[in-house]
Amino acid sequence: MVGKSVSMAVSLGGIQMKNPLNTASGTFGYGWQFESFFDVSQLGAITTKGCSAEPWEGNPAPRLAELPSTIMNSVGLQNPGVASFARQSGPYLSKLDERGCAVICQVAGHSIEEYVRAVELYEELAPFASGLELNISCPNVSAGGAAMGATPAAAAEVMRAVRGRTRLPLVVKMAPHDVAEIARALESEGADALSLINTIPGMAIDVRTRRSRVSRPTAGVSGPAIHAIAVRMVWEAHQAVRIPLCGIGGVTSGADAAEFILAGATAVSIGTANLTNPDCAPRILAELQDWVASQGVNDVNDLIGAFEC
Repeated sequence: MVGKSVSMAVSLGGIQMKNPLNTASGTFGYGWQFESFFDVSQLGAITTKGCSAEPWEGNPAPRLAELPSTIMNSVGLQNPGVASFARQSGPYLSKLDERGCAVICQVAGHSIEEYVRAVELYEELAPFASGLELNISCPNVSAGGAAMGATPAAAAEVMRAVRGRTRLPLVVKMAPHDVAEIARALESEGADALSLINTIPGMAIDVRTRRSRVSRPTAGVSGPAIHAIAVRMVWEAHQAVRIPLCGIGGVTSGADAAEFILAGATAVSIGTANLTNPDCAPRILAELQDWVASQGVNDVNDLIGAFEC
């Protein structure tokens, strides 16, 4: 195998990763669920399932629908709350951090106050966290259900409220629209990095029953079907801001990860592939290492944003 001599280490807004591979929140549990499939510490980082200040029940079943080249989900960010998460998964995540895999904890909220409280709890209860990922795609209940980060002004307001509440690097998980404008707003308010994209809203109707295939009319589309869209949006964000990016969307191979890096991503998250092939990450990492070596460079950072048209 080639690629062993190249440097794969990257810094995602101050989160030090020994290689660019991360996991997308919501597809990898809290890490320990995958240890029976492979040594999770091989990864540069994992991003844990999002947690809010208080437990959320999530949406009723059915929550998932499998379609060609994609999965639709309407989980609703079910989670036990930050305190229970830290108590239950903290010992494992502390050891994972010691084994050289950075731990990024995702923050969820339905209001600015909920985000602030969750960030404060992570700061207090999660010493294993290398950084926080702020999921601004959550619905703002007080504003009729629109995503918290649906506009540049709304995204900036959330970022401004939480920036001073933590010493940790803040990565912001962006919705798949207006990425350049919203990215600039987040950067101006102190975001250390951005992760994009989140799932794309879609619909799937069972023509026999005339009902949605999930419990709600719409759900989030993920998987290979959205990969090209995600690559384009990462490229757009890379043109707009100077802070690092984490590319997410349909990664199933080292070539998919390489596309994100060429488009401007410093790190790359594996998402839906974890659900369909839970031991895929080591293979993708090996393929990515081989690709970096094949490009005639000694450091993966030399390839970030190296796309040529």
